[in-house]
Amino acid sequence: MTDRNRHRAGPAEWAGLAVLALPTVLLGLDLTVLHLALPSLAADLRPSAAQQLWIVDAYGFLIAGLLITMGTLGDRIGRRRLLMIGGAGFTAASVAAAYAPTPELLIAARAVLGAAGATLMPSTLALIGDMFRDPRQRALAIGLWTTFFAGGMAAGPLVGGALLERFWWGSAFLIAVPVIGAMLALAPFLLPEHRAVRRGRLDLPGVALSLAAVLPVVYAVKGFAEEGPSPAVLAAAAAGAVFAVLFVRRQRSLDDPLLDVSLFGGRAFTTALAVMLVGLVGVGGTMLLTTQYLQLVEGLSPMAAGLWFGPPALMMMVSAIAAPVLTRWVRPGSVLAGVLVLSAVGYALLGAVGPGAGPVPVVAAFSLVYLGLGAIAALGTDLVVGAAPPEKAGSASAVSEMVQELGLAAGVALVGSLAAAVYSARMGPEVLAGLPAGTARAVESGLAGAASVADRVPEGVSARAEEAFMAGLNTAGWVGAAAALVLAGAAAVALRGSGGSPEGGAPGGLEAAAQHRG
Repeated sequence: MTDRNRHRAGPAEWAGLAVLALPTVLLGLDLTVLHLALPSLAADLRPSAAQQLWIVDAYGFLIAGLLITMGTLGDRIGRRRLLMIGGAGFTAASVAAAYAPTPELLIAARAVLGAAGATLMPSTLALIGDMFRDPRQRALAIGLWTTFFAGGMAAGPLVGGALLERFWWGSAFLIAVPVIGAMLALAPFLLPEHRAVRRGRLDLPGVALSLAAVLPVVYAVKGFAEEGPSPAVLAAAAAGAVFAVLFVRRQRSLDDPLLDVSLFGGRAFTTALAVMLVGLVGVGGTMLLTTQYLQLVEGLSPMAAGLWFGPPALMMMVSAIAAPVLTRWVRPGSVLAGVLVLSAVGYALLGAVGPGAGPVPVVAAFSLVYLGLGAIAALGTDLVVGAAPPEKAGSASAVSEMVQELGLAAGVALVGSLAAAVYSARMGPEVLAGLPAGTARAVESGLAGAASVADRVPEGVSARAEEAFMAGLNTAGWVGAAAALVLAGAAAVALRGSGGSPEGGAPGGLEAAAQHRG
């Protein structure tokens, strides 16, 4: 008990967590605020359709591609130092994006934002691991970290809407200046510095291989959502797989690898990653469909739709804090299984909702889905970070973040494609008969296309399009419910050996899970 108390965090560490909340909230804000700014941005800069896509995607591509590199770099040069360097770069790129005079310069600024953003998330998580050595405190700190991110996402539409009502689109990027400025001022005083004792040279060929593995896969996932299994999408997925194999083979042969692949031999580590990946696929897909429902079926403005996402965000925050606390008495696998069952109920409610239900049942169902997301993010991240030795915490945090990025992107692609297939099956040739070719193509493309030509089609076609969209939402809900139940069983079984009495010196739930190997 004396040893346990020696590792407990005090007021200085909790103050440091408040500093780490600043970049975390900002990254959550950044995910949602750009979508509100796109219409006025497009009217001002007049980007082409391809340029609009790159304005959105350049950020995500660079974050996903550089997470592992930046996480390992923080282990070598110091996590606080990398956080501050990345924060300064993020601020400079935000200013450049805000005042970008052309689409090309905005795309370049967004790419730099992605590279800088890739330093922030693994650095914050690794520093939490440094400051909170007590497993229970670390679990709670990561739960709070998750709520900061969720709070940023929830505040994005409100902050963005308020700014865009008074200022130009660039103001959405300038939010970063005061937030990161405060972090840079406080970090030297409230955050510890930590780097690996044994620091080898950065594996530059490994960096190139990691980019060659991750970027094609991210492209393939996004491309699948937009064009299906086209030759380009399949080629990108195959190339990514080949480079991933080469990357793993190289890492196994090095004494000081970019990524310690032996971490994947731990049951807690691999189970947590699998739960986060599959769980976030469902969340990412249903988030897209719920957003479309609120705007296209209920006819809400983007800001009003954003306000309806407040209750799900609140549920995520509650779950992210409560789940780590529950592991003091209940095994982590049982907690994860319980919240995933509640998520399955939410998915099933989405499967049962009918046309004309209004926003309340859909938002209530999605709130239960988000309840599972909070626990998955908090407990899964803690299991991953806790399973890694301290000198590898940065790279382990980066793997956790990359899996979550891929899960959300894959959710949009896979669940969105499933709903689109159901929509297309319901909108057969007999529905489109007699419509002009361009109008028919718009209706056939999805509910958004049908809404754009609603004044040019019979009322029955528009009603049929809404019914077809609801059928897609229902199908996605039932598939999500089945997947969540399977995932709940897998988490309960795979993590059944973790846990322990919170009394005395026995390991707590997450501590035992982190120590469990195979």
